[in-house]
Formats: sequence, C-alpha cells, structure tokens
Amino acid sequence: MSIISKKHFHDEETAFAYLEKTLWPDGPTCPHCGNVDASRITRLEGKAHRRGVHKCNECRKQFTVKVGTVFEHGRLPLHKMLQAVYLLSCSKKGISTHQLHRILEIQYKSAWFLSHRIREAMRDGSLTPMGGGGEIVEIDETFIGLQAGQRVPNHGGHPAAFKNTVLSLVTRGGSVRSFHVEGTTSAALLPVIRANISKEAFVMSDELQVYGVLGKEFWMHQTVHHAAHEYARGMVHTNTIEGYFSIFKRGMIGVYQHCAEKHLHRYLAEFDFRYSNRVKLGYSDEARTDKALRGIVGKRLTYRNPHRQSRPA
Repeated sequence: MSIISKKHFHDEETAFAYLEKTLWPDGPTCPHCGNVDASRITRLEGKAHRRGVHKCNECRKQFTVKVGTVFEHGRLPLHKMLQAVYLLSCSKKGISTHQLHRILEIQYKSAWFLSHRIREAMRDGSLTPMGGGGEIVEIDETFIGLQAGQRVPNHGGHPAAFKNTVLSLVTRGGSVRSFHVEGTTSAALLPVIRANISKEAFVMSDELQVYGVLGKEFWMHQTVHHAAHEYARGMVHTNTIEGYFSIFKRGMIGVYQHCAEKHLHRYLAEFDFRYSNRVKLGYSDEARTDKALRGIVGKRLTYRNPHRQSRPA
C-alpha cells in the first residue's frame, strides 16, 4: 500500500480526524474566543450537523478545525485538500495546477486556488536572524521569469529581457530564505540582508560590488570571483545557494513555466519550505506534509484577491 492510499486521503470522516489530531494535539481549541477547555467544547453529531462541527460553550459559536485556516470556506472535500498538500510537499520541483486538477478530478481554477492556499501555509515568516553562533550563510541573487521587473542582459550576449530579481540567503547545511527584490542595488539588497542575518555570521558571496560593505557589518565576509572562473577556494564558495537555485529554476521553468510577478513570493515560499525541510535535515515526506498542515493556522486567502498578503482570520 502506498502512502497516498491511507484512509485520511480518501475518507472525509478520517480526514477531519487526522487534521484535528495534527492541529489540536491537546484537544479542540475555539478559534473565536481561544477557549481550550475541552469540557467547555461540545462535538455536535447527528444528521442535522455538518461533519466535524464543535460548539464552544463559552462564546456559544460553532466551528470546525478548518475555521481560522487557509482551508476555511473551502468547498472541496477535505480529503482531497489533504492529498494536494501531500503532493505539493513531496514533489521536489513542485506539481503543476493542471496535474493537480487531473489527479484530484476538480476544476482547474479550484486546483489553482488550492495550490496558492497551500503555498501560503508553507510561508514561514520567521524573524530569527540566520547564522547565529558563527554559522556560514551564503548570499546570492538570480533572475527569473519574463514579467515586468529588473532589466538584465541574458548570458551569451543575447538581447536584454525583463526579469524579476530573487535574493536568497542559505545557512550552509540548513534552511533558506528567498525574497523578491526590486533589483541588485544597495537599496534593494542590503536592508534584506541586515534584517535576516545575524552579526555573528560568516557571510560568503560572489564579487558583486554591493556586497563589499558586508565585511564591516558581519563577523567575517569572503567572496569568490566567478568572473575569473573561481568557484571555490577551500571552504569559501556559494555552491550551496547555486544548488538551491538549480532546483528552483528547474521547477519554475520545467513544471510551472509561467509565474506572474504578483505571485512570485508564494512560489518562493514553496521552494524554501521544501528545501528547509528536506530529508537531509530529518524530514520525511509525511513529516513535511504535517508541518505544512500546521502552517495553515491563522492565515486566510480569499479567491478574489489571492495576490495580496495574507491577513489574520
């Protein structure tokens, strides 16, 4: 039996029980008033009630485990949404919306919106600086897409193309954070770097002139000179971040193919999530899926404006 054959991926009652166990390990919590006293929360059962409905005896409101999450008001069966979370979490380079709509047998627009809900759940939002304790943090930027954005020349002397700039920071052997920035200027890159990297970090980058000031702001800064065909000097290199970019670009070009600029930040969150919770760091596909499910709480994404930043439920 495969993992996708498990009962919570095919049975609605089991799907609710699985999600409740994942989000409420200590019992139900009222999303309206925050009540966690299980003796003051009643599970409503019977033909007259929806599946998985609870009633809080403090605020007198009804709720399910989906309330206050990106799944709230979802019209799709929960077991199909759980399948989508698993497929998106375990596919190294992502899974296209067309593929989801064929596998789940739902409309394309429903699959598209569901995938964006899941990407929103994957968004970390951590503010803890990277590289504390002298860890190595690699910095690099890349360009993606053909949307209105930073104008840069293509390799090989081809005509310039409109592309979006992505800045990524990776702790060597650890997690990654990526940002859609306005370009490769000091004003675009340095505020992001300063806000996300600890002063104790050992920073490594290429020879971009903007990075020249980093040696004065962090514990240590070393560069590799790609223009001179230098790609590693002992432990000094940016090969880790280049490896991440190779996964990201193969996914964006080979799987997703097109990405509007307004949605790029969620695709970055998706690739960051899978990389930061990879097998090497102790996460199986199931563990990664459970972590994505735990990220659905406290986030909402409405169909009319899926390009906007999420707001609390």
